[in-house]
Amino acid sequence: MMVKTLAPKQRTITDGRTVTVHVPIAFRQRAGRKQIVGPPGSVPWTPAPRIDTALLKAVVRAHRWREMLENGEYPSAADLAKAEKVNDSYLSRVLRITLLTPEIIEAIVTGQQPPTLQVDDLMKPLPAQWQQQKSILLG
Repeated sequence: MMVKTLAPKQRTITDGRTVTVHVPIAFRQRAGRKQIVGPPGSVPWTPAPRIDTALLKAVVRAHRWREMLENGEYPSAADLAKAEKVNDSYLSRVLRITLLTPEIIEAIVTGQQPPTLQVDDLMKPLPAQWQQQKSILLG
């Protein structure tokens, strides 16, 4: 982990038209990305939420497929899988995503999910109890 820290001095310079403020910060390398660390006592900086497009696509696909089955567009999951050109088993695993707690879906849609959450995690068998789902997937 590389840390580059600036000297802890704060000063304000003014020339009558502009104000320049110097704030000491540090740059840290975490998970291949740079992170800004402010001076001691400052509010920690957090990056903007990052929407994981793979997770979002899986959620949308699952709900679209469920709707197609519920509306009777396809009489069975096997027929839908054939029409979508996917394996029956894959379609069934993706449909599990429709059983997730609304808090997990909201976290994915807003980019607030843990950075370690993967599509495969959503398609594994999970407990029906929402609180247990949240503790497993959101930590």
